[in-house]
Amino acid sequence: MTDTDAPTTLSGTYAIDPAHSRVGFVARHAMVTKVRGSFNEVEGSGEFDADDPGSSHFELTIKAHSIDTRNADRDNHLRGNDFFDMDNHPEITFNSTAVEKVDDDTYRVTGDLTIKGVTNPVTFDLELSGPAVDPFGFTRIGLEGSKQVNRKDWGIAWNAPLETGGFLVSEKVTLEFEIAAVKQADS
Repeated sequence: MTDTDAPTTLSGTYAIDPAHSRVGFVARHAMVTKVRGSFNEVEGSGEFDADDPGSSHFELTIKAHSIDTRNADRDNHLRGNDFFDMDNHPEITFNSTAVEKVDDDTYRVTGDLTIKGVTNPVTFDLELSGPAVDPFGFTRIGLEGSKQVNRKDWGIAWNAPLETGGFLVSEKVTLEFEIAAVKQADS
């Protein structure tokens, strides 16, 4: 790609590229190790205004049944009432309420995260990479960040005490975002 191929502006409407994105989490297990997982079905879109980040907004929808921790028994437990209660709450959603520029590569995003029917505000930083034009002529950006939350704030309180003290699953969970977004042709 030459300099003349680079997009002249970041502003526009974007859609998440689910094949190149990851929304995941990390939780401590048995107080000795970390379990990592992700959701394999994620979709979302938004409007990004590089000149006025405060007017930017986006939404994200995660299918709870798509949870994948590489362990079928654990995944089934997480889908059940003890954790995500997937039958009654099939989606996890995030809707931004504020976006602000922190520096040339970082944006602070605030929004409403709804899990298991409970909505709480969260704020996290996303590092922007790109834009880049792929071999098919599509403009892409990348957004990456993480946020530690307390799962009990969303009513996910199940746990089991350990014989040596402590609990099986940590209350604090780190949410991880690695998003590839494609600029839509009409923007």
